[in-house]
Amino acid sequence: MPCDPAEISTLFLFEKLSPEQLGRLCAEGRVERFEAGPVYTEGDPATCFYVMLEGTVVLYRRVGGDDVEVSRTSQRGVYAGAMQAYLGDRVPQVYTNSMRVTEPTRFFVLPAQSFSDVMQEWFPMAAHLLEGLFFGSKSTQRAVGQRERLLALGSLSAGLTHELNNPAAAAVRATATLRERVAKMRHKLAVISQGAYSREVLAGLIEIQERTAERVAKAPVLSPLEASDREDELTDWLDDHGIPEGWRIAPTFVQAGLDVDWLEQVAAAVAADILPNAIGWLNYTVETELLMDEIDDSTNRISRLVDAAKQYSQLDRAPYRVVDVHELLDSTLLMLSGKIGRSIEVVKDYDRGVPDVPAYPAELNQVWTNLVDNAVFAINSAGGEGTLTVRTAREGDRLLVEFGDTGPGIPADVRSRIFDPFFTTKPVGEGTGLGLDISWRIVVNKHHGSLQVESAPGDTRFQVLLPLTAPHPTTDAGTDAGTDADADADAESTSDTASDTAEEPV
Repeated sequence: MPCDPAEISTLFLFEKLSPEQLGRLCAEGRVERFEAGPVYTEGDPATCFYVMLEGTVVLYRRVGGDDVEVSRTSQRGVYAGAMQAYLGDRVPQVYTNSMRVTEPTRFFVLPAQSFSDVMQEWFPMAAHLLEGLFFGSKSTQRAVGQRERLLALGSLSAGLTHELNNPAAAAVRATATLRERVAKMRHKLAVISQGAYSREVLAGLIEIQERTAERVAKAPVLSPLEASDREDELTDWLDDHGIPEGWRIAPTFVQAGLDVDWLEQVAAAVAADILPNAIGWLNYTVETELLMDEIDDSTNRISRLVDAAKQYSQLDRAPYRVVDVHELLDSTLLMLSGKIGRSIEVVKDYDRGVPDVPAYPAELNQVWTNLVDNAVFAINSAGGEGTLTVRTAREGDRLLVEFGDTGPGIPADVRSRIFDPFFTTKPVGEGTGLGLDISWRIVVNKHHGSLQVESAPGDTRFQVLLPLTAPHPTTDAGTDAGTDADADADAESTSDTASDTAEEPV
């Protein structure tokens, strides 16, 4: 269709150009009329710059396997297409969104090379400023993204150190006490062996000792009230039988699952004159078993934490492989247990029947970390007590991983912006606004999944949907904020006023 300089001069983008400049645009560009349907597709080479003369335009972004509408307008003069042409081959020259028209629509279409030439010739200073802004913002995103991960790593390290310190200190204390108890038990055994006890009596004591050790391993868990009542019963029995310091021995016996019936069996098996020494010896036996259980529990906790740290960091693992997402979730929750604290209840609603998924495990752990951290912050901002629910389920050909919290919710007026780089609702100094942006990039760009949120006061849910199959791993969307083409989308946009630069497609 013919290009009329007078017509394009009415567009706010070109209203300050001279007649010669308008003539050049018409000479190098053209006017095209598109019927309802696609104009260009995301990912194709960016060959043209489009300015709408009349009609309705819709922009889409690819999210996982779906095209999501991000902008719709009928405003004359809105523009899209090869917005970064003036940057040349320093950035990939591809369309970062898809454009469709919903009715017959006319565009002024300028080839990308012509757009680059007029920008460099007519507005050299502006072109340099835009270049600096573009690459400076990418550099800033990268630096802040690195800081975000370092802060997260520091928080995780502090939490892991705290979690390791508790069982390690418990194991050290238990070992020192165990050494003391074993020494006393040797002394008590020496006292018993010096007495005029028959071989049968000593064999009976050893047999009681063995049965006592077995009961310690099978001790039931009592409520505080039940434990208190049993301690009173045992103390009374010990006092009645002349056992010194019965009040000190009774709690240990209760913890080991021993009761009055068991003490009666001991009293029936030994003579009255050796009962105090036998009870004392068995008390050391019980304490020794309990201390060994404590050491075993502490070292197992340390081992689990080390395994969780290894699972979380994916050391010695292939970067891309098929994984059980529940192992990743458990390792992340264990690593963050110090930050979660005791006031937040963690509910795991896992569907263990879902299949494994092909993924980058270390980067999915980063997503889980960001989402759990946000949930914990939300709960703490609402008083510090609440529930964090982690749920998995299968939805068609995708795996759902959902993080729910009972925090105050995300206000509706900011909900659409929470995945934008640098946007945060946290106080100054507590958030960089890149956690959800990085998570979005990992899930959507690298795993071809989707990340969405549903929020109401007391019920906020972040939902990650991952494909159960993948044709091949991708390497074009790393976790660095500002290392892929998403930042370019900020510049490719539509605009509806002379002062506004764009209606953001994302």
